[in-house]
Amino acid sequence: MLGIWRSKPGGQGAAVSAEFEHALNREVMQTELIRVKALIATAMLLLVVLWAVDILDPNGLNHIWRGHFRPTYLVRILVPFMLFELWVHRAISQRLKLDRDLSVIRRYVGVLIETSLPTLALAAHIENMGPVQALGFVMPLAYFIFIILSTLRLDFWLSAFTGFVAAAELFGMAMFYHPFPTTDPPPDIWYHGARSMIVLIAGILAGAVGLQLRRQFAASIQAATARDRVTNLFGQHVSPQVVERLMAEGTEAASDIRRVAVMFVDFRSFTEAARSRSPQQVVDRLDGAFAVLVEILDRHGGIVNKFLGDGFLALFGAPFEAPEAAQHAVAAAREMLAAMEGINAGSGWPLRIGIGIHFGEVVAGNIGSPRRKEYTVIGDTVNFASRLEALNKEFGSQLLVSSAVRNALGADGGGAVSLGEVAVRGYDAPMTVWQLG
Repeated sequence: MLGIWRSKPGGQGAAVSAEFEHALNREVMQTELIRVKALIATAMLLLVVLWAVDILDPNGLNHIWRGHFRPTYLVRILVPFMLFELWVHRAISQRLKLDRDLSVIRRYVGVLIETSLPTLALAAHIENMGPVQALGFVMPLAYFIFIILSTLRLDFWLSAFTGFVAAAELFGMAMFYHPFPTTDPPPDIWYHGARSMIVLIAGILAGAVGLQLRRQFAASIQAATARDRVTNLFGQHVSPQVVERLMAEGTEAASDIRRVAVMFVDFRSFTEAARSRSPQQVVDRLDGAFAVLVEILDRHGGIVNKFLGDGFLALFGAPFEAPEAAQHAVAAAREMLAAMEGINAGSGWPLRIGIGIHFGEVVAGNIGSPRRKEYTVIGDTVNFASRLEALNKEFGSQLLVSSAVRNALGADGGGAVSLGEVAVRGYDAPMTVWQLG
């Protein structure tokens, strides 16, 4: 009978791609919220400054606007604009809670409405200052506020559209307030066209910056998603060193045959001792012991493929090859036994572990349905390692290995002591079993 031991499930390529796009969209919407807040704060600051100047030096405003201008003119523009932005903020926040993205149409409509604010303010300026002074004053520069903040949309076309709307409306205002028959001199199309072209170019450049930011976001999220996928694929705990190697080398989608050292670890008589303790005490005791043992595995290049209640299955040589997998497994096992003495010192609940190690070929890879993949090791090597660990109870030992492991340790076998030919459950012929101290 083949043994099958599986790690936590990991996603397939399509699932990872969908997860990546979802995460990226959420990041983009978060930057949208920052942009909206910046616009609201800018509008509020402008209102405060205008009212302050009007209160402290009313003549100052008249001097700036070259005529009678009251802050109420801009209040009628800025207050509705802030209310609109608050509505946008609320809509984006709701979409985030529902894990949904904003529609493309809503995004472009929002750009059109927002970028039209300077146009409305420019119209108010022209009515009070005249077209020549108003077009040469600060309001045309306000378009750049929206162009710069459009980079936070992380969308090239939205930023380019922002620049296009700003350029078109600025050019349209210049032409509309300079009718040909009544203007002397007539409006210079090339003059105003050149300025609008600069605004359009600014929008395109902002889109390029936003696109680069999006790519950096995408690279960061993709790396995090891939790292999570590796962690999920190979269990709850994978050492940072193992994750880095998997990220660098990649994981094989197809199964293959590997020579692997398989280690089973089990806490002896743990179930009986746990009956007299609270569930929280049981979990805390296991977590504390696992933390120490798994750290030792990390140092020796092993990974926990699966936690099995009060034990676990560890692999040396998978998912990537290790030339001295058996030696690393034995070294880790010996250090784990020594560490258990420290864990038990002064403890009212001493723990005793049993370890079985076998070395041989397994089929290793990602196996499962199209919607659910798991990293799996299959083969007689897995079965026999499990049987070795169980034999510790019969011999009162703590570390048993197979002949394959003993031979891999060199001429002296690492000090292994033969327990002779032992009848192993599930095998017709007796198998040689070795004990290590």
